[in-house]
Amino acid sequence: MQTRVRKVAHVLERLGLAMAGAASGLFVAALVGTSHAALTNQGFLLLMMIGGAVGFYLGIDTPPLPSKPPGDGAAEGVWVGKVDTPELLSAIGTFLAALSAFTCVAVIVLRRDPQMGWVWTIMAGWVVGVAMQIVAGTIARLRR
Repeated sequence: MQTRVRKVAHVLERLGLAMAGAASGLFVAALVGTSHAALTNQGFLLLMMIGGAVGFYLGIDTPPLPSKPPGDGAAEGVWVGKVDTPELLSAIGTFLAALSAFTCVAVIVLRRDPQMGWVWTIMAGWVVGVAMQIVAGTIARLRR
């Protein structure tokens, strides 16, 4: 059984991840919004921040794959050598979302004006990355 301190620490860690996700969503929304006038509104900013918060909250700290299926005491090491799909989705999704956010911050700080193709590529990378995180976190929590 976990102690209260460990539970509080885990909740604080997850909230920190959610805030980092919201911040990354804000950076991507700021870049996309300044490049595409139709997306310069508070609703778009809020949607991107909520998506990032949910993605980073669910997807970064996924529960590990069990060493054996529940209820099967005889099958030791069944999962050894198999791909943990949620872990892989989470890793790729986190990389895509973080790379997109990093790119946005760099573009904003360096005051560059990227072509629309690059802006949409960055946006797509962030959306796909966050979606992968959400799917990974959901799968990992449902299999427990």
